[in-house]
Amino acid sequence: MKLNLKIWRQKNNKSKGMIHDYVLDGVEEDMSFLEMLDYLNNKLLNEGKEPVAFDHDCREGICGSCSLFINGVAHGPEKGTTTCQLHMRKFKDGETVYVEPFRAKAFPVIKDLIVDRSSFDRIQQAGAYISVNTSGNTQDANSIPIPKQNADEAFNAATCIGCGACVASCKNSSAMLFTSAKVSQFSLLPQGQVERESRVLNMVNQMDLEGFGACTNTGACEAQCPKGISVKNIARMNREYIMANVKK
Repeated sequence: MKLNLKIWRQKNNKSKGMIHDYVLDGVEEDMSFLEMLDYLNNKLLNEGKEPVAFDHDCREGICGSCSLFINGVAHGPEKGTTTCQLHMRKFKDGETVYVEPFRAKAFPVIKDLIVDRSSFDRIQQAGAYISVNTSGNTQDANSIPIPKQNADEAFNAATCIGCGACVASCKNSSAMLFTSAKVSQFSLLPQGQVERESRVLNMVNQMDLEGFGACTNTGACEAQCPKGISVKNIARMNREYIMANVKK
């Protein structure tokens, strides 16, 4: 397979970036998208050129670091799939493929296709945790009765991998889907009740401080989320936020 690659190259956050053209021949359809980029980088290194910087870790679709905009779509054309799990058989021989970093004010470019998503870490640190007294004999979590619907919804919210596709897909660069998933996974469970009010207030406040945009309910975040996180979580977080403010 032969591809015409148009890849965003940018030295750092201070420099001006631009699209560079690469023609790559010999791409196998069973390669993952990241393996294709590895193949390109090997070619560039053999030619004495600087390789393309891109982020990756587990390559199993669970760490969220492989955040790329491929042909204008977060993580590429296959729905419910991360970039590392996207295979080249989804593309055609001779196709032109655009590869860009996620773009948001709160996700500054580090280099080429790598962006700084530490703003997500700070949102989680603001309240996405539970405080449990572990001294003595703690109660087994499996022995705490939880309605199945609550357990299922909490589990679904907890599948968020923090990749940032929701932010990159939103016209406002909103982080509401990510933040609401982290709020929901604890607010639905008994263990999360202690910090329930402070959690949502602190996390929403930190989200705003990071410079993310507002949610206008277009649903692009859910449509592009590789884990299918529901926008129902946003509605839940809004209710939690209003209730917490009233109690405060």
